Amino acid sequence: MIEIVKYESSYKSRWDDFVSNSKNGSFLFYRDYMEYHSDRFLDSSLMFFDNDLIAVMPANVAGDFLYSHQGLTYGGIVTGYDMKLRVMLDLFDALMGHLKEHQVKTFIYKTVPHIYHLIPAEEDLYALFRHNAKLVRRDASAAIFLHERIAFSKGRKRGVKRGKSKKLTVKRTNDFGTFMSIAKDILSRKYDTTPTHTAREIESLATRFPEKIKLFAAYQDETMLAGMMMYETTRVAHMQYIFSTEHGQKVSAGEVILDYLLNDYYARRDKQYFDFGISTEQGGWHLNRGLIAYKEGFGARATMYDTYEVDSGNIR
Repeated sequence: MIEIVKYESSYKSRWDDFVSNSKNGSFLFYRDYMEYHSDRFLDSSLMFFDNDLIAVMPANVAGDFLYSHQGLTYGGIVTGYDMKLRVMLDLFDALMGHLKEHQVKTFIYKTVPHIYHLIPAEEDLYALFRHNAKLVRRDASAAIFLHERIAFSKGRKRGVKRGKSKKLTVKRTNDFGTFMSIAKDILSRKYDTTPTHTAREIESLATRFPEKIKLFAAYQDETMLAGMMMYETTRVAHMQYIFSTEHGQKVSAGEVILDYLLNDYYARRDKQYFDFGISTEQGGWHLNRGLIAYKEGFGARATMYDTYEVDSGNIR
């Protein structure tokens, strides 16, 4: 019988060790990453035992909703290499009973996109189907399979050539302060909003995960014109943020960074995918056509970030 235990700090080492040896986990599920925004979300993460630990699920609760997890780009049940479909069905049966017992009316479940799986790990999708889960959000990302590249479009090639003619240089940097000031300026000027994270938060995360979170910037002389923050998992290099100054946009500083990352930096590293991140808004219903076209110009093609809902009538 599967036992469900709510996560508490005494389980931290066990949780992190399990994630590090899982078939579909990443550093986003380590407690040090999840808890940097613990003030924003009420953690309700779960651990699943069948004699030994067989799965974990990052989660937070808001009212009578359980989310997996609102503070993460993707989420879901993280499993070991021994996870089989029959066990996942038993696990979901136990999970539904747990949710009903704790008066959860709606369960919102983010999946881990398949490009982040080390081996096939879609047992949860079948279990969701068996519990009449409804697909309520589908965000379109764009990714490059690095071992079988599609060539840059003519427009992207022109952009790279333009940037190189301006003698832009690209390097890894820890100058998150300048990067976030660029972000703050462009978001305020163009969208009347502010960055989700402060420079201090970004620096704190990068310090905790120096080989997972990296900032690359394009410079003209000593001036940063654009920056791109990358999240690296075992198989995927994920573009988390990209911001350019007005002048950086004019001289294609972003294209120069991407050319360096795709044709130099990640060409020398054992990654399988370069993930540009989502290009959808309004719960996935609106596609930013200009943004997706920009990414596709580098040879990226669509991959999905899906979210499911199980309502109280189907929690049995």
